[in-house]
Amino acid sequence: MDEKTNHELTILFSNYPDLKGCRESILDAFQLLSNCYRQGGLIMVCGNGGSAADAEHIVGELMKGFKMKRPMKQEKRHWIQTMFPADGEFLTENLQQAIPAISLISQTSISTAFANDVNAEMVFAQMVFGYGKPDDVLIGLSTTGNSANVVNACKIAKALGIRTIAFTGEKASRLSELCNVTIQVPAQEVFRVQELHQPVYHTLCAMLEIEAFGGLAVNDDLPLPPPKGDIND
Repeated sequence: MDEKTNHELTILFSNYPDLKGCRESILDAFQLLSNCYRQGGLIMVCGNGGSAADAEHIVGELMKGFKMKRPMKQEKRHWIQTMFPADGEFLTENLQQAIPAISLISQTSISTAFANDVNAEMVFAQMVFGYGKPDDVLIGLSTTGNSANVVNACKIAKALGIRTIAFTGEKASRLSELCNVTIQVPAQEVFRVQELHQPVYHTLCAMLEIEAFGGLAVNDDLPLPPPKGDIND
């Protein structure tokens, strides 16, 4: 972990001293997320109520620039501009690099259909079963750590070899027993737990962004030969 990444932790603990006890679990979560990104995996996120809003929030920070600019890599920019010379510059200037992530909350049709036709407690589990691959990570948010639909999703993730990160309150829970990493913030009241979850996941998103895109713009202006093969080669 480089100096800039470590600085994000310093800021977190300076602003929220009560979270210092979560340092090791935050670092462990960061390592899982970093490995997921480097291996081409997908970050899936789920939760209920206020935690559902947090799930959407996390994905929003990962899928576009958060605290850094994320210009498209030169080779992909060149490919798109070559294919679409009339508007290639517009297309490439208005895209940013992403850390692949999906909120299971926003899958409205499958979630309502599955809840109605099968079982509401298995909605997130079904999506993990459908989307998940071994290089992926599932983040489950639950203030109690015992939300049945989040717990079941983590069980299926574990069965599929998918790493799991839980955000909970300070009490031991079903998620803390089940997940690879559990960030147990020092609070019990629902609103207070959620208040402390946000600075933690903001810090993790910032750390991951630095890890993934901190080296951007190196040799970015060098000319490239005409594109060959697929854009993802």
